Amino acid sequence: MHFLLRVSTRMMRLSKKTIGLIILCFILVSATIAFLLEPDTFQTWFNAFYWVMTTMATVGYGDYFAKTVVGKVFTMFLYVFGIGLLSLVIGKVIDSIAEIQRRRGAGTLSFRGKEHVILMNWNKKTQAAVDEILCYSPKCHIVVIDESNRHPLEHMEQVHFISGDPSSDDILSKANIEGAKAAIVFGDARIDEAALIDGKSLLIASSIERIAPHVHTTVEIMQEKNIQNFRHVHVNEFVLSHDAISRLAVRAALQEGNSEVISQLLSRQHGDDIYEVPVDKSWKTYGEAFHALLNQGATLLADRSDLSINRKLNEAIPKEARLYIVADESTYRRIAGK
Repeated sequence: MHFLLRVSTRMMRLSKKTIGLIILCFILVSATIAFLLEPDTFQTWFNAFYWVMTTMATVGYGDYFAKTVVGKVFTMFLYVFGIGLLSLVIGKVIDSIAEIQRRRGAGTLSFRGKEHVILMNWNKKTQAAVDEILCYSPKCHIVVIDESNRHPLEHMEQVHFISGDPSSDDILSKANIEGAKAAIVFGDARIDEAALIDGKSLLIASSIERIAPHVHTTVEIMQEKNIQNFRHVHVNEFVLSHDAISRLAVRAALQEGNSEVISQLLSRQHGDDIYEVPVDKSWKTYGEAFHALLNQGATLLADRSDLSINRKLNEAIPKEARLYIVADESTYRRIAGK
């Protein structure tokens, strides 16, 4: 018993690759010995190999079995050592799965997917962003980077967590920033001073721009005076955190129902939404585009950030135009040919 305990303890300390090679050699040698002991019983080496596998797995179909005394003794040897080795493999597999889950929860696993969205700094706004992204694209993979040491949404398979400083090259590499579709930097709620929050966000945005300038980056900014700094590092888009909330509150107070319309446009979970549609080659002017889209159940809203195009219906649509409409999802998919 003491000998078996020592052997099993040493085996557990071996690497997975070493254990795999030992078991493979054990199976191949056992199949060869079984065939040499009873060639008439197994007829081919493969049949002996098949018998060893079914014996070690405790299946025992009974189509092959040892008939000589030596063969039966060897069978008992397989029962003791073969099943023990197989149990060791099963234990290692279970340990590996548990280790992967532990590392996933601790945020130490790298992400190797592509076309994912990276969210930086976890807070309630980040959680709302996760819900919104999955509502917009249910199959989209999301990577959350935060300096905490526990996965905030461990029950969600599509949300991967990486623990660490979002401005660190190593952490951004773990999140595969170069393969990402977009990155959103939220203000760190653990910092009290707004200027310091923007300073950290600026550092993160600078790291992204240096490593992966092609990634579309959106940053939440706490102070309007810092906008120029973010423009300097070529942030694609930025959102003034408190400014947006204040404006929505004023609209709700002074124009009843206004905020409800805006809230619907801000979320894909309610009502119609804003979509970008491809420019049809047959549309020469904004007016032609407006009427063509209206006939399909959509309202032309803007060309990029220009919301005044409905007063420019006679003007030609420029080559660099990016048209946005208000419609439901089914109408948008029909127009976009999806």
